[in-house]
Amino acid sequence: MDLEVRHLRVICAIAEAGSLTRAAASLRMTQPGLSAQLRRIEAMLGGAIFDRGQAGAVPTALGELVLPRARAILPGIDGLLSDTVRAARCGTTPGRIRLGSAGAPLLTELIVATRELIPGAEVTTRCRRSPSPLLDDLAAGRLEAAVLGDNPGHELPPREAVVLCPVATEPVFALLPSAHPLAAGDEVRLEELIGEDWALPHPDGDRTREYWSSVFSRTGRQPHAPYEAEGQQLIDVVRAGLAVSLCQATFTEVPGVAVRPLFRSPLWYRHVLGWRRDGPLAAHGDVVVRRVAEGYLAACAAAPAYARWRRRHPELPRLSGRAGGLTAW
Repeated sequence: MDLEVRHLRVICAIAEAGSLTRAAASLRMTQPGLSAQLRRIEAMLGGAIFDRGQAGAVPTALGELVLPRARAILPGIDGLLSDTVRAARCGTTPGRIRLGSAGAPLLTELIVATRELIPGAEVTTRCRRSPSPLLDDLAAGRLEAAVLGDNPGHELPPREAVVLCPVATEPVFALLPSAHPLAAGDEVRLEELIGEDWALPHPDGDRTREYWSSVFSRTGRQPHAPYEAEGQQLIDVVRAGLAVSLCQATFTEVPGVAVRPLFRSPLWYRHVLGWRRDGPLAAHGDVVVRRVAEGYLAACAAAPAYARWRRRHPELPRLSGRAGGLTAW
């Protein structure tokens, strides 16, 4: 993980609040989540930034070095972002719509719906590994809409300028080498899978790894993950028989890998659409969500493992929420 501006904001928020509990409330995070993020930041910076005790969070000597620099940097960053957004709005064609995605099968449907609803608009896209920077981009006006995602108990924090609308919630599936013995069954127990070598994506600010870890802990173990990979590299590691992993339910099987549901579905992922309240898609929100939900159902049908799972669980996901969004929690 590289040090990012949001990490500096976290450090400053803790110092200003004087405790992780109060800082978590101001940042709209859970206290355990903020503690985990602070540990990652401290690991990047090479030492403890705060002494945490009954007196609250008190900066260490390293913290006294870091905090003044963070406080000096952030106003300049905020000014730069504000000026560039304002300049971009002044110099941008009114018909330009910027979309983002955090690696989900919904971006194409969002592009198609946007082009149909706003004919002649220039549509551009930006993809990130984590939804957190995309949400920041939406809030700052650098994007008009985005495909985001979160997990139970680790939902995206609300932003005043952004509408967040759940589209679908789906189980997380296991990704296995096709020759793996566990791939012979219709489902895989997490307790059996946990003992394998794993390949996992780089931990990011969306707290997915934190959520996975909390579920893994119910088995009494954490996976041994010698391989950090994502995208095609992750698939290649699994296909070579070196590791197992997890994937979205709509992942399409390719030769050499097998997608299998986890027994009793202990892990879930929610697809979320976000758009600017004052943006060009605000007046079309219900239509966009409906179009994207329809595309999601098509993706479900095209993913054999998920299609089989849905036939065995016809009650999930069910239609509910705004514009017929799909949810199971």
